[in-house]
Amino acid sequence: MPLVNGHRYHTSTAVFLNEVVKLSISLSMALYDVATHSKSPESATAAGLFSELGRAVFSGDGWKMGIPALLYTLQNSLQYVGVSNLEPVTFQVTYQLKILTTAIFSVVLLGRSLSPRKWVSLLLLMVGVATVQMPLGSTEATVLSIKDLKNGVAFHSPRSIWDLKALGNAAAGQLSKRSATYEGIDEDFAAANPQLNTSVGMPAVLVACFLSGMAGVYFEKILKDPKGGETHRQSMWIRSVQLSFYSLWPALLIGVYYKDGTDITKTGFFAGYNWVVWLAIILQAAGGVVVALAVNYADNIAKNFATSISIIVSSSASVLFSDFHITWLYLVGTATVIGATYLYNVDPDRRLRPPPISVTSFNEKGGEPGYFDLESVLAPAKSPMRGDGLTTSRPSTPGFRARPKSPGFSMTKREH
Repeated sequence: MPLVNGHRYHTSTAVFLNEVVKLSISLSMALYDVATHSKSPESATAAGLFSELGRAVFSGDGWKMGIPALLYTLQNSLQYVGVSNLEPVTFQVTYQLKILTTAIFSVVLLGRSLSPRKWVSLLLLMVGVATVQMPLGSTEATVLSIKDLKNGVAFHSPRSIWDLKALGNAAAGQLSKRSATYEGIDEDFAAANPQLNTSVGMPAVLVACFLSGMAGVYFEKILKDPKGGETHRQSMWIRSVQLSFYSLWPALLIGVYYKDGTDITKTGFFAGYNWVVWLAIILQAAGGVVVALAVNYADNIAKNFATSISIIVSSSASVLFSDFHITWLYLVGTATVIGATYLYNVDPDRRLRPPPISVTSFNEKGGEPGYFDLESVLAPAKSPMRGDGLTTSRPSTPGFRARPKSPGFSMTKREH
């Protein structure tokens, strides 16, 4: 991040403002939730609405949200420490350990059981995300900067006007008006080029991964606890207000006051802020709200898969809107993430089977009759012509009347 008016912004102030923005969003949604679902007559007025919201936030087991709030604040602070003391590639690769720590705490705290297939998919996901964020080669400019001169790198005079322009652009972000007169150049150089310390950054990232898994799973446990309060037990926004409220105090006391209090007193709270810093704070706060929604309707492991896929989508969008070039490492990492997602969610026992046939017993009472449940009959059914076929009388010729008998042909004996 380049300097703004000769100052770099304090990460502790960014963490504090991040919690303030999240509290504002969660508080607005919680007020809407209480106003629409409350049956109390007090909610008809603004004072009654805030009173009911206060009871929902500070009563019951709301104090439990102070534990993940403290863990999240420490994680954010350690994450900034890791970014400031590690190379970007080292930080991105190491920080993916949070995928495994989340799965481990899901087993320990929530009692879930993960099959070996799912553990393998989580390992593949971690490797895939790390591969996607790993650059193929160095993308730094070849023009020497003040940092190179400070380290004793040989300087060669620019051979063209374009090299001279590039050298000036590289130095513009590192020099201030005071530095141009060589007055206080050491302080400006230290601010523009902070020295990386792996012995500090690596433990900070590892502890941040540990805290990320613990805080996320513990928050999920409280959010889905069936023993919570009956009135607002299912309100995710009430829990988010509790989490953001309890996160403000560690961020203010530990970060702003204890860690950077002396420097903030000298330079000011908003020293080094520009639109990029504000945009990062707002996006991170919105991301925290989306994470709470994902944990509420799914779980932390599914949230990690969604985050990994979002990294791929954002990297792919960078091809259209920036100078990002797709490399073979990016393709391998993308394929690994997609394969891990499919491997984790596929059900190996699922088969395309026909629906089961339920045969109802013939003698069972109260059941629905089956297909072969026919009524017994004493005589076979007769067709319409069967009655005529069984008669012994000879049918008469139609259209002719019977002729009278002739006396001469009578065979009967006459009586005299």
